[in-house]
Amino acid sequence: MSASRLPHAVDGRGVRDREDEAVEGKIARAWGSLLDQSDAIADSITLTLLEKDRDFYQTAPPELRADVRANTREHVRRGIRTMAGLASSDEKAVHVWRETGRRRARQGVPMELVLNAYSLGTRVLWEALLHQRGNATLDVDDHVLLLAGQRIWHALDVQNATLVESYRRESARLQRRDLQRQQSILDGLAEGRGADTEFAGEAREVLAIDADEPLACVVAAFDDLSGEPLHAPEDRLERAGVTSHWHVRAGAHFGLVDLGDLAIADLIETLAPAVAGRVGVALSTDGFASFATAYQLAARAADTVARGSREIVAVTDRLPEVLMAGNPEVTSLLVDQTLGPLLAQPSHTSEVLLTTLAALLAHDGSPTHAAEELYCHRNTVIYRLKQIESLTGRSLQNPRDKMLFSLGLAATGRWRVG
Repeated sequence: MSASRLPHAVDGRGVRDREDEAVEGKIARAWGSLLDQSDAIADSITLTLLEKDRDFYQTAPPELRADVRANTREHVRRGIRTMAGLASSDEKAVHVWRETGRRRARQGVPMELVLNAYSLGTRVLWEALLHQRGNATLDVDDHVLLLAGQRIWHALDVQNATLVESYRRESARLQRRDLQRQQSILDGLAEGRGADTEFAGEAREVLAIDADEPLACVVAAFDDLSGEPLHAPEDRLERAGVTSHWHVRAGAHFGLVDLGDLAIADLIETLAPAVAGRVGVALSTDGFASFATAYQLAARAADTVARGSREIVAVTDRLPEVLMAGNPEVTSLLVDQTLGPLLAQPSHTSEVLLTTLAALLAHDGSPTHAAEELYCHRNTVIYRLKQIESLTGRSLQNPRDKMLFSLGLAATGRWRVG
């Protein structure tokens, strides 16, 4: 029985195939009939687009507006030819979509505006096709229009997906290029090229900072490669309205900060919650020209902070330590000549005498105030002071000895401001 019906089934499929071919032909002819109107349709889309997004396009260069007009014409022409089945393999609309995504990313056109343009273009093309319903030579009925409409709106989804992918890839490439250029500039400034007029001009363009503006250099030492010594400093500064640029160099995370009206103390206060390691800060009063010096000073200031500590310090608050860190031989001799006899005592006695000495220096040699800090009797402090002077052969009444004691304590990380 089924065998006797097979020819009829084949005939049925053949009829449907011929009907489908006929409908496809009508759809293609309907789109093809718009080819001689493609430029007019495209210009209508462009005018609407420029008016709709006037806030952006009014400030855009004339070259961009001209490119939008030419590009829209190309889109409409290729789109119609593709829908009409007339496009060759090398002129498919998808190629234009990809190139447009890349180009608009380079031109800085927001993606939202680009996607809006595609939606607008699709709607205008669909409305143009609807006007062909009354064309007797085309035989376009509602069924044909329905199928054509489904295809053009489906094509919009494909367009958007293609464009978004292309736009994002190009944006990522541009960001990598800009970041590499920015990092190259920061390296050059750290190496001392900021005094070069031509280089300073390039730095001004890339960093968007005036060459003579007061700057700060922040250097955070990487003691532990598993963690950041300074967590997202650019985010904190941005929230405070401060421009900064950051880079990793020679085992440190360093930043160039455009201070504006911000003082170094304010900068330190802003960054303090983000500190997770040893951080130094130095001022570059001459902008780019003296930034290399600020970089070196900030790095040395960070080096004066004890390893394992979480502290941000200004180089101006660490001048004795920075001076001695740059002369290790002299520092070793200084410690030996000032604190050596105290360090040679048994550990408990040494710790007590050094703590007492630090308290006395912090209170300008006053046993009374030192005793209050140390929670002991004034006579106890006087007794310890006599021990210190006897062991070292130096006196807190002698300004030079007092200075040497302070430097010795600074070299061993015990000195502090009163």
